[in-house]
Amino acid sequence: MRTILFIVGSLRKGSFNRQMAHAAEKAVGSRAEVRYLDFADLPYMNQDIEYPAPEAVARVRQTITEADGLWFFTPEYNASYPGLLKNLLDWLSRPLLPNNYATPTPVNGKPATLCGAAGKSAAMNSIGKLIPLLEMMKLDLMLEPLTSVALPPESWTSGDLVLTPEQEQSLQAQADAFLAKLG
Repeated sequence: MRTILFIVGSLRKGSFNRQMAHAAEKAVGSRAEVRYLDFADLPYMNQDIEYPAPEAVARVRQTITEADGLWFFTPEYNASYPGLLKNLLDWLSRPLLPNNYATPTPVNGKPATLCGAAGKSAAMNSIGKLIPLLEMMKLDLMLEPLTSVALPPESWTSGDLVLTPEQEQSLQAQADAFLAKLG
């Protein structure tokens, strides 16, 4: 069975993007094993501590390597993706051996997709900035279909992600397409 690793760009337990990941997990159903990447303990990327890799970095790299595909869920902070997600990607973009840029990284060629929930922008600012970064890192990025959600006022007051039937269908279509990509 294929394994999809969900990477949620928010640490908040009840975040809208974590709720969106749970909705995507339901859309995937029993067709793949879904795991969530725990990367809250990653140190800030710092070349002074890069080799040997800190334990948290080694664990995250191994988890990424073992997954068949990656699904990013990004909030939008100040018209961009969160710093903790950038920190993770900085670690994942680095060579595994000192100064050996010829070896692949854990994400090189890894199938991936992304989506997000945010305010009026529907997370498109953060998604739009993540795409070139993920492409530069050589992920095998599936960009269609892509789900982006503009949170309605009731979500902000209740703290609950409210998806329209169209958004639920979009998430289902994205899950179906990503599973097909993984084979």
